[in-house]
Amino acid sequence: MSKKIESLSLMDFSHFSVSKSQQLELYKKLLLPRLIEEKMLVLLRQGKISKWFSGIGQEAISVGVTSALKDSDYILPMHRNLGVFTSRQVPLFKLFCQWQGKLDGFTKGRDRSFHFGSQYFNLVGMISHLGPQMGVANGIALADLLKMNKGVTAVFSGEGGTSEGDFHEALNVASVWNLPVLFCIENNGYGLSTPTNEQYNCKNIADRALGYGMRSVILNGNNILEVYTEISKIAKELRLNPEPVLIEFKTFRMRGHEEASGTKYVPQELMDEWAAKDPLQNYQNYLLDHQLITKDDIEQMSSEIKSDIDGALQQAYAAPDIIPNEAIELADCYAPFQYEDFKAEGPSNEIRFIDAISDGLRQSMEKHEDLVFMGQDIAEYGGAFKISEGYLEQFGKARVRNTPICESGIVEAAMGLSIGGIKSVVELQFSDFVTSGFNPIVNYLAKVHYRWGQNADVVLRMPCGAGVAAGPFHSQTNEAWFTKTPGLKVVYPAFPYDAKGLLTTAVNDPNPVMFFEHKALYRSVKQEVPDGYYTIPFGEAVLRRTGDQVTIVAYGAAVHWAIATLNDMPFVSADLIDLNSLQPLDTETIYASVRKTGKAIVFHEDTMFGGIGADIASLIADNCFEFLDAPVKRVASIETPIPFNPLLEKQFLPQERFGKTLTSILSY
Repeated sequence: MSKKIESLSLMDFSHFSVSKSQQLELYKKLLLPRLIEEKMLVLLRQGKISKWFSGIGQEAISVGVTSALKDSDYILPMHRNLGVFTSRQVPLFKLFCQWQGKLDGFTKGRDRSFHFGSQYFNLVGMISHLGPQMGVANGIALADLLKMNKGVTAVFSGEGGTSEGDFHEALNVASVWNLPVLFCIENNGYGLSTPTNEQYNCKNIADRALGYGMRSVILNGNNILEVYTEISKIAKELRLNPEPVLIEFKTFRMRGHEEASGTKYVPQELMDEWAAKDPLQNYQNYLLDHQLITKDDIEQMSSEIKSDIDGALQQAYAAPDIIPNEAIELADCYAPFQYEDFKAEGPSNEIRFIDAISDGLRQSMEKHEDLVFMGQDIAEYGGAFKISEGYLEQFGKARVRNTPICESGIVEAAMGLSIGGIKSVVELQFSDFVTSGFNPIVNYLAKVHYRWGQNADVVLRMPCGAGVAAGPFHSQTNEAWFTKTPGLKVVYPAFPYDAKGLLTTAVNDPNPVMFFEHKALYRSVKQEVPDGYYTIPFGEAVLRRTGDQVTIVAYGAAVHWAIATLNDMPFVSADLIDLNSLQPLDTETIYASVRKTGKAIVFHEDTMFGGIGADIASLIADNCFEFLDAPVKRVASIETPIPFNPLLEKQFLPQERFGKTLTSILSY
């Protein structure tokens, strides 16, 4: 049930039981972001900052929510929530450096405004895509539940953000999993210039909660005492009985979406109506009327705050500018990882590729006792390919989590778990379905360490590949989408021994890893694999065959296709390089082989144009040109989606074309 809002015109502060000292503290917290904003608008006009998203008129929400929560609770604010940062006492010097792109900001000049986070202050800033942070909040709340912290997570969005699919996925997951999340929706009238009547067609955003089986509350977002009192009450309840709550704050945006856009699209009478409901001015009048504060007090507070602002600004101006350093930029794309080599010991057995994956994941969950495994149908059912059979009985429902069908929301939850200090492995039922979670992978997981030093300790398992007559939506091998994205690691083993050792390394690595598993290899390839736990480093290719006539560079199923071709052509003397990992890529092994043989073929299952083979061929040409005796050749699938009919699929795949290309290059 939603609590119906009081008439905003009344702005009644008198019936809330808040101590005098707390009322005065809330006033100071309201005043600080307002005065900072007024200063920023001056600096914007002077060209001293590049952009500003004003929260003037909405400060009571940021201040009230933050003040009602514990400092240990995570908050995920938006670009109009300055009051969250100031109420958490983030140093003004650091904020000003952030806005000026200085080294002493939170992102080293790599991102702007509030696109940053800080583990020290338990704040997780937004990305411009808005929606993903709601799913991230779920992951943080899940980490709190698993650690029994009794925490509450608050995540902000505007009413425009509620139109994104991430909003609906996040609410559904939070409700199904009973996560203590406050979904704080600032309904301020406009998404840039789009009014609410063009954004949604229900009376209140809070009404949507009914469809997710969760509580909702509507609050006067301009009444600081109402926000503080009600959020304090709800947070206390959630610490005892975890559940999500959708909170709609009725408020208004008094300035443009950002300053350059202005407010000409807003009727003047609407601006006037809401100007009379200003949260700071109304609360100040209340304090004056009840003799809780004097005009002299206000003047003194304002003077002190302005002095602090000016002092911090001068300090920020004097702070060193960034000196670009390419090595630092490249290194910061990834969190530091000190690979630990666990040797294979004890007995071994001949097992299938799929068994090696299952063993590696199971042993990783035994080693990392809080590791969470998430995916569709992975618990009781054991997963679409039965990789996790028996996991539920061994590790329990808290760690082996069936998920709703919402790839984006679950990838985001995995990101939140990482922020909460917990590793996770997510099974994408088929790699084709990763498109439904593409945005948080390439825009959140991949960029988060580069932006503000937060790692994404997530492994995404990607059953992929053709050869099983599964058609266009269950057969892709789409690794090139991710090798193109800085910040991701991409692994693609061809043999059971490597699959197990690389998967355990992927779990140990604090960076996001896309782990490709070819479905056609699951039950068709066997190998002797140690029973015990071991690791294999990324970026070390394996020579499957050695020779001096030609270098064949391949990975995944293409390695087996190459072996079959070479078996049929015993007169060919070839180096066959199994890359195993595509990011990082073992270029030295490739170069050493090509310098020896003078000829090279890059062979993969993905379609040719835009595939990673193009980059490998280019690297060979750039670094081994003087050693080449023939053009570098690529062999790949044809430029169509993957067809269902077995004859069409055979035509699509590159096995037969590989033999012809090999013969051609040998005779060049």
